[in-house]
Amino acid sequence: MKKKIVFVLAALTALGMTVTAFAEDDTTIVVGASPAPHAEILAAAEDVLAEQGYTLKIQEYSDYIQPNVALAAGDLDANYFQHQLYLDNYNAENGTEIATAAAIHYEPFGIYAGKTASLEELEDGAVIAVPNDPSNEARALLLLEAQGLIKLKEDAGLEATTKDIEENTKNLEIMEIEAAQLPRSLQDVDMAVINGNYAIDAGLSVAKDAVAIEEGDSDVIQSYYANVIAVNPADKDSDKIKALVAALESDTVKTFIEDTYDGAVVPLF
Repeated sequence: MKKKIVFVLAALTALGMTVTAFAEDDTTIVVGASPAPHAEILAAAEDVLAEQGYTLKIQEYSDYIQPNVALAAGDLDANYFQHQLYLDNYNAENGTEIATAAAIHYEPFGIYAGKTASLEELEDGAVIAVPNDPSNEARALLLLEAQGLIKLKEDAGLEATTKDIEENTKNLEIMEIEAAQLPRSLQDVDMAVINGNYAIDAGLSVAKDAVAIEEGDSDVIQSYYANVIAVNPADKDSDKIKALVAALESDTVKTFIEDTYDGAVVPLF
């Protein structure tokens, strides 16, 4: 009899834990994010979410791969680190169907000086580092083209690679480096084109430190390079995701972005 009572109590305890876990899941939103600015922006939304009865848990990632892997595996409710074009390419390459819940902000790309201080001082054979993932590499090459440093094939567009460079009068060496490593590469290269979040994380100001900045007022730029809240398709219209998006599009968060990033992060709401 004692064994039966112990078994029943254990079962009830297990059931109680399960019910509690589900209750926490209903009010806890777990979001994967790059440390800056995404995790910082999410932190600014915590109190807004708390007013709606939700607890926000932020899981930080230092790369561009694991946040999507974790999301697709169901370990996250959402992630916030990537722009739309990167997500589109990721889905195409990995057979995933990660969806966009909302576009939150835009981060202008910048060219930052390493061993060479200005574009005018770049010598023949200078080395310029760019991100090695397809969508961001194309974006970097387009910025270099806009500065007159290279010329790309006419049809290269947003899928441009180094193979699409048809004019390179200064014989620049384009060095492809994993995006997170670009700020650390500055001491070894003449210049680097750096993603906004990694520039911010390294203490670089696009307004003060960049020698050239991507023009951000184009509809094309903002459509493709808007940083988005990404979710699994089944969760796109869930109450949790609606609450998350509403919090990130609140006046509180907009003020935080505008007061904090000096133009390096531009709200799109």
